[in-house]
This record gives sequence, structure tokens and C-alpha cells, in this order.
Amino acid sequence: MLDLNGRKIRSALLYTALAVLANTAQAETPDIAALRSGDMAKLAVHAEPMAASDVAFETFDGQEMTLAAFEGKITLVNFWATWCAPCREEMPSLSALQDELGGEDFEVVTIATGRNAPAAIERFLEEIGAENLPKHTDRKQQLSRAMGVLGLPITVILDREGNEIARLQGDADWNSDSAKAIMKALIAG
Repeated sequence: MLDLNGRKIRSALLYTALAVLANTAQAETPDIAALRSGDMAKLAVHAEPMAASDVAFETFDGQEMTLAAFEGKITLVNFWATWCAPCREEMPSLSALQDELGGEDFEVVTIATGRNAPAAIERFLEEIGAENLPKHTDRKQQLSRAMGVLGLPITVILDREGNEIARLQGDADWNSDSAKAIMKALIAG
């Protein structure tokens, strides 16, 4: 029969073992900070994942959707608009990244923010050769506000659990070696 001190020691050991197992069971985000160069130097990598908003946006056919629909894969979410000149420069690189890495483990999700007519969205993507990107919209800018989007373009990277792990303000070459190395590390992570 254990005495009181023996029970405390046994409980402390059990608690410590459970804590270690719980911490190793959680998926850790790969260290991508060292992979940033060129335009990716602007990528702010968060010390801890942050919950993404659950505010709905619309698919091109008018169905409501949330970012939770992309859980299970690394997701690069780009907020843009048809009138945004830097967006026009950036979108072809997002399209190329989707072509190269898109699939079960990774997806580029583009969300036109504010008043963007459906015909203007289609024309914009066709003109720049980015027709493989989704035509989601956030007409009332509710998701944009909830996600702290101030200015365009803004790109956020979500982990497989749907948490924001990094953010880049302004345009960037998402088809650069640095961007692809970051995405590949996250996909493999």
C-alpha cells in the first residue's frame, strides 16, 4: 500500500507523462522563417498560430462558405480586388503556385473583397491568365474586417487546422523559389 507521498510522486509522474504526450501529439508548424528571401522577406510568421475567422464569404455561384472548408490542407488565402493594380501583378504568380502545388495538401484561395462585379472578376482573371483561381467574393467585406485586412492585397497562410500562421501585406511573387520552399515545407510538415 502506497503512502501519501508515494501517491503524490506517482500522480506527478503520470501527469508529467501525459503532458509530454499531449505536447508531442500536437502538430508543430515547421520553422519557415529561415526560408524567407526576396518578396517573402515581407512574410510575417506568427510565433503562435492564431484562429482564423469563421465569418462566411460567397462562392462565385452565391453559396456561403467559411475558411473551415479548407481544414486538412495548407491554405494560402489571398484578399484582392479587380481595381487593385498590385493584385493584377501578383495574381499570375498565385495561379502558377496553384498549378504546381495545388491538390489534396495545398490550395490557393482567392477572395475578391468589396464591390467586384462577377463579370469584372471573370474578365480580370482571364486577362491575366489566372483562370484556375477561385472566384470567391466578400462583397460586404465582413470576412476581410474580421481578418484584419487593411489594404490590398493581403495574403494569409492557414495551417491544416485552419489557424493563421503567417501573413504578407502587399504583393509578392508567390511562384518564387522562396515561396515554393515555404509552401513545400508546410505541406511536408
